[in-house]
Amino acid sequence: MINRIISDLFKTNAVRVAPADEPFWYTSGKLGPFYCNTHFLLHDEEIANEVLKFIEKSIADDKLTAPKEIFGVLYGLYHVSPSYRNVIDSIVEAAKGFDFDIISGGERRDFIFSMVPAYILGKAHLTIYKDLTAVYSTSDFRETVNAGNVVLKGKTTLHIADLITEASSYERAWVPVLNIQEVGIDNTIAVVDRHQGGEERLRSMGIGMTTLAGIDKDLFNEALAQGIIDQAQFDLVMSFLADPDKYMRDFIAAHPSFIEEQIALGGKNKERAELARSKGYC
Repeated sequence: MINRIISDLFKTNAVRVAPADEPFWYTSGKLGPFYCNTHFLLHDEEIANEVLKFIEKSIADDKLTAPKEIFGVLYGLYHVSPSYRNVIDSIVEAAKGFDFDIISGGERRDFIFSMVPAYILGKAHLTIYKDLTAVYSTSDFRETVNAGNVVLKGKTTLHIADLITEASSYERAWVPVLNIQEVGIDNTIAVVDRHQGGEERLRSMGIGMTTLAGIDKDLFNEALAQGIIDQAQFDLVMSFLADPDKYMRDFIAAHPSFIEEQIALGGKNKERAELARSKGYC
């Protein structure tokens, strides 16, 4: 029987495969034939983007009170969205297999999957921001304080993430903040693993990884079987999974004007194309 998480990823368009000649840009400056927006599991693209905007606004307004405001919206959705309830319940069940004191999540999308499990499991939550600050919340999110004003030395966290690609955010931000707070981390749970080196990097940091679904052949076999993608798209995805760099080189070779066309579009397309060029990807 199909993994319910996998079914919901496609049903909510959280995983989307591009037409054969229209690959997606990734923030790294690389091209790929699919995109993963795990926050769409909140219900659908429209609601997910509204929630993400609310999260951004809450953080901009007041980082100290943001966790309480964000949790309120997420907990409301937990009761009305089958896909969101399913993923949260799956995270909670996975978390029960670990020994930890608090749950942490990093700005922004991690919050969607870390806050409600903290409440259900009765664990305090550490909201980590990109500027390397953090807010400590009680499990019901009624009390929030700057993490620096709470003694957390010797505590262990279970970090819950939306998506793991190369795990660079852990190395750059989440773990350094935990080190500042003298909080240990042995394990992390993510909704999706993109199988692009994240598990190996986490292992080198002494962190075990558990995921609910992976961007792998099984995922796209199911999409092909359901008619969500065609054979041409499936073949491109398989070539990408086998060698992402070769996929990009081959695509650029077959579409020699693509980079210039993307630069001419301006905006993020221009930024990503120029980044790709600067990194020697094309």
